[in-house]
Amino acid sequence: MLTRRLALLAPLAVLLVAAAPVKKRATAPRPAVPTYPAPSKAPLPEKVRVALETEAGRVVVELDVKRAPASATNFVRYAETKRFDGTVFYRAMHLKWGEQPNGLIQAGTRGDPRRNLPPIAHEPTDQTGVLHKAGTLSMARYAPGTATGDFSIMVSDQPGLDAQPESADPEAKAGYAAFGQVIEGMDVVRAIFGAPISETEGEGIMRGQILAKPVKILTARRLPEPVAEPAPAP
Repeated sequence: MLTRRLALLAPLAVLLVAAAPVKKRATAPRPAVPTYPAPSKAPLPEKVRVALETEAGRVVVELDVKRAPASATNFVRYAETKRFDGTVFYRAMHLKWGEQPNGLIQAGTRGDPRRNLPPIAHEPTDQTGVLHKAGTLSMARYAPGTATGDFSIMVSDQPGLDAQPESADPEAKAGYAAFGQVIEGMDVVRAIFGAPISETEGEGIMRGQILAKPVKILTARRLPEPVAEPAPAP
């Protein structure tokens, strides 16, 4: 029982460090980043769809604004202001336990202050009811309330990332904020997850989780709201 519990909680410690800023390299300076517009403050509908066009293919996600408003709205604002354009899926966390494939992939701004919007409030899963299932989107963070522009997509169910309200461990108690679901392109998610891992990139617990060739997000765009079909005639 203890071994299984530690296995479920293992991703917590790993995901915690995911939003660390990219280190500058003397031989590879960062390219210039355009100036981004201020995000809209217009209210959103209960569900919003965003298409991520990546080098590996298209992924469409549906964001649960009703149940996880802070996290879902944050993701939409990054897409609307084109802050995800040119960022990459840079990480594939492979978990050796459980049914395979088991783990997640991660993308986003990597703490880049030129792209980041202000941190958002933490939305624990025991309050939102949005759980970490296969295809779920989740915010990467340090402490609760520090999430900005990094997110993960679950390749498999990850209950260890859900809030554990009875836990004495503050991190397990808080869990991570899930806020949406992949509705198209899980084959692309799995392809990114299966891409080669660098033997040299990554420090500490991140070693062995950095993609040898990160997968670029070409564009991230909000999609039009689905048109409701008329009710059949009586």
